[in-house]
Amino acid sequence: MRKTRNEELGRLSVEEFRIAGKTPVIIVLDNVRSLHNVGSVFRTADAFRLEAVYLCGITGQPPNNEIRKTALGATESVGWRYFSSTLEALQELKASSYKVYAVEQAQNAILLNHFEPAQGGKVALVFGNEVNGVDQAVIDASDGVIEIPQLGTKHSLNIAVSVGVVVWEVWRKFAL
Repeated sequence: MRKTRNEELGRLSVEEFRIAGKTPVIIVLDNVRSLHNVGSVFRTADAFRLEAVYLCGITGQPPNNEIRKTALGATESVGWRYFSSTLEALQELKASSYKVYAVEQAQNAILLNHFEPAQGGKVALVFGNEVNGVDQAVIDASDGVIEIPQLGTKHSLNIAVSVGVVVWEVWRKFAL
C-alpha cells in the first residue's frame, strides 16, 4: 500500500467547487475567539462541500493570516457571511427554511448518533464560544439541540474537533 499523491485525489478546483452541488448544511459560529478554530472550520466545510460558514459576533473573518494558516485556502472555496449577532443569522436561516440546531450540552438534547435530518431539508449547525459554548438566547431560538456523546472526564471537546465530529455524522446521514 502506498500513500496517494495529491494529484491523484481528483479534487475540485476552487471554481468547480463554487458551482458544484453542496451538502445542505451551514455552520454558524457563535462568538468563536480562536482564529485557528475558524480556519479549521473552513477546512471542514470545504472537505464536506457544505453550503457556507456564518461568522457571528466576535468571530474573526477572512482575510486574516491566522485563519489562513489553518484554512489552507478553504476561505476561497467556501462561501461565508458575517453577522453582528448570531440571532440575526438564525432569523435569516429560518426565513430560508433551515432547521437550526445548536451543538451543546442541554436538557432534552438529541444525542448526535440519534439525530436524523429531514430528508430534503436544510440544516444549520451552531457552534459556540470556546469557554461559554452556545449562548442561551441562541439555544432558545434554535429548533433543537444536538449533543455529542462523551465518556471521559472532560466536559467538552475543542470546537474544531466538535465541528468535524458533527459534520461527519450529519453529512453521512445526508449521503445515505
